Amino acid sequence: MIQSGLPAADLAKVTLHAFVDESRRGDQYLIAAAVVDPRYLRPLRKLLSGLRKPGQRELHFKKETPARRREIIARLVGGGASTSVYVASCAQGEARARSRCLVRLIHDLLDVQTGRLVLDSRQDRDDHDRLTIRKALGERPTDTVLVYEHFDSTAEPLLWIADAVAWCYGAGADWQRRIGPLLTKVIDLRDVR
Repeated sequence: MIQSGLPAADLAKVTLHAFVDESRRGDQYLIAAAVVDPRYLRPLRKLLSGLRKPGQRELHFKKETPARRREIIARLVGGGASTSVYVASCAQGEARARSRCLVRLIHDLLDVQTGRLVLDSRQDRDDHDRLTIRKALGERPTDTVLVYEHFDSTAEPLLWIADAVAWCYGAGADWQRRIGPLLTKVIDLRDVR
């Protein structure tokens, strides 16, 4: 387990950070959220950046070899992140599936008093996320302390955790087993209208 250098009094003042990425497998849309206590932010960023190969700007699970995927997951276990996966059907479109996942994610993040949400940027589709998030926050006006922003995945290594978990969960079988220690919950929204 990675240790924090923060005094105990300062730890009581910090809020959780969430890092979100997506994956799609056929008609199944997945969003993974890696929730990180602030004391693990710096050590996890260092760990992830150190896992890049020379010349590699980011870790992207779709592009990694199976051996590298196993290595990365093994290194992430015990690193201080807990993840959740949200699954929705794309039968009514990917945008609707993403919105469904994001709304539930926002409510879950507010329930655990998360202060910051970072989403992997999808450039021209980020505006849709912002509208969805504002609507979800509007449903809970007294809990709207959540700050949210989009980052390019090359600029924020902690997004790589969500990428890895979403990819592994979508791949199923042994990959789901490997992320088991990182996975806190799976929210199945496929039957939600």
